[in-house]
Amino acid sequence: MASVICCVFLLLLPFTSAGHDYSQALSKGILFFEAQRSGYLPGSQRVNWRANSGLEDGKANGVDLVGGYYDAGDNVKFGLPMAFTITMMSWSIVEYGKQMAAAGELGHALEAVKWGTDYLIKAHPEPNVLYGEVGDGNTDHYCWQRPEDMTTSRKAYKVDVNNPGSDLAGETAAAMAAASMVFRHSNPAYSNELLSHAKQLFEFADKYRGKYDSSITVAQKYYRSYSGYADELLWASAWLYHATNEPYYLNYLGNNGDVLGGTGWAMSEFGWDVKYAGVQVLASKFLMQGRGAHHSPVFQKFQQKAEYFMCACLGKGGRNVQRTPGGLLFRQRWNNMQFVTSASFLVTVYSDYLASAGRSISCAAGNVPSSELLGFAKSQVDYILGDNPRATSYMVGYGNNYPRQVHHRASSIVSIKVDSKFVGCREGYADWYSRKGGDPNLLVGAIVGGPDAYDNFADERDNYEQTEPATYNNAPLIGLLARLHGGNGGLNQLLPVVLPKPQPVQKRPQNKPLPAPVAKTTPAPAKAYSPVLVEQKTTASWIAKGKVYYRYSTIVTNKSGKTVKNLKLSIAKLYGPLWGLSRSEGAYGFPSWLNSLAAGKSLEFVYVHSASPADVRVAGYTLE
Repeated sequence: MASVICCVFLLLLPFTSAGHDYSQALSKGILFFEAQRSGYLPGSQRVNWRANSGLEDGKANGVDLVGGYYDAGDNVKFGLPMAFTITMMSWSIVEYGKQMAAAGELGHALEAVKWGTDYLIKAHPEPNVLYGEVGDGNTDHYCWQRPEDMTTSRKAYKVDVNNPGSDLAGETAAAMAAASMVFRHSNPAYSNELLSHAKQLFEFADKYRGKYDSSITVAQKYYRSYSGYADELLWASAWLYHATNEPYYLNYLGNNGDVLGGTGWAMSEFGWDVKYAGVQVLASKFLMQGRGAHHSPVFQKFQQKAEYFMCACLGKGGRNVQRTPGGLLFRQRWNNMQFVTSASFLVTVYSDYLASAGRSISCAAGNVPSSELLGFAKSQVDYILGDNPRATSYMVGYGNNYPRQVHHRASSIVSIKVDSKFVGCREGYADWYSRKGGDPNLLVGAIVGGPDAYDNFADERDNYEQTEPATYNNAPLIGLLARLHGGNGGLNQLLPVVLPKPQPVQKRPQNKPLPAPVAKTTPAPAKAYSPVLVEQKTTASWIAKGKVYYRYSTIVTNKSGKTVKNLKLSIAKLYGPLWGLSRSEGAYGFPSWLNSLAAGKSLEFVYVHSASPADVRVAGYTLE
């Protein structure tokens, strides 16, 4: 357990492998979350050496807090890292859910998110009450027990109006908002429930401000909020804007970007404590999507800081992050791998935003194309999977050489299903913790803390700085692995992603969506020939609150032999949100990242509403 981080440029390594099976690593990386489950395990549970645990959590407080995740190798449920884990799993799916579906893992990924959000809903029983911890790290660390045998305190701790926790509530709001996007089409009622909780939590976080670890003091030794709560307020508002497109959250992000530090802090870290770099990347996405509105100047400042982060990760900025001789970014001895996965995820999504916009970035050491950012992230993932000086995979169960003595209570003690004899608090230390053999239960998919600053690693159970795993190590990695497995085909991360169904299509209920209205090619006005062609098509439909909604994709193509500039589009009969164009003086034009359309090139924008296709016409342009 620890705080969180960024990166450094990696030179070509002399110990590269013939290639990695990213699909297999993705499957294992998601499976790890099943080993971390608390509560009543479902019939679909695949990690069969685990059993039910924590079945009276919250009972002493008069609330049901059964479920959720243990954060790492212990048996405590810490709310801040758990919520961050859910946010990052959801972001992974929001960006790369199609690639997860292609790998056959979207269903498992959605289950992993829902296991967390079901618990977060329970932890928020009232608008201004949020439970942020179950169990006590101090007593827990005196015991080495299976979660099924726990005899330690299961006291629950909360924040409320008299004992605020804006960072905890803000991160939980972000998690709920991000997850609402994940379930928007497959489970709209659940998505709406998550959004309702997210909005309440954000209001609570903003209105009653304070650090959560000043209210839940038992968390200070384990997950102290060093960065305070300003970053979580921005982070939550960014996710709520992403999820709702509501002006309130856009205005909050734009109006508070300066005062809450989002445009001021140039970061080289990102994780469960420090969210500024994540906010800056999301704001950059909104800007490149044309969703910044009148706050675009503020969002441009966010983007400058996002690109500072990227340059620092690549080792091409003014202040770069340390790396090991083998090329792994390095920030601290204790669970350094959390920094690797979180930072590499940001680098990957930003690379895809740049590629979608046709942009590169400028660092102190020179121009950097999007492909270089993606190459860096890939090098970090490959290091984790075994391309390193020790030829060690830091994902348990992947490859042939991986950690066998993981600092993890459940995996290091014989399964209760194999030997039901009770394992006592100190007995666990004497009989299991001190064992020199490999774990009796393989913790498949776990990303451990990783090597030191010199690529050294000791596979020993008491070496908790290097051999303890954590949920927030894996959460961003599943997005990375899905992206690397999926390749580059058809990516445009600036368009809304509509997730495919994770399972075979079942019979729809009687209120199934009607066939979508037929979208026709819309000609330019009153000309026998127009050099600018507009084509529309329906790409998705779904039901929300009894209404059928359609997603339309519109392609604008320059059919001339010259460059189109000053494009103006007139769009009538539009009744919902639109992405991919900018608007001024009553007309739509090129998005902020594009100022012309070369001969034969196209741009795409999308919109959603519950009607037939909008009337899109070319109102003006110049040819040069």
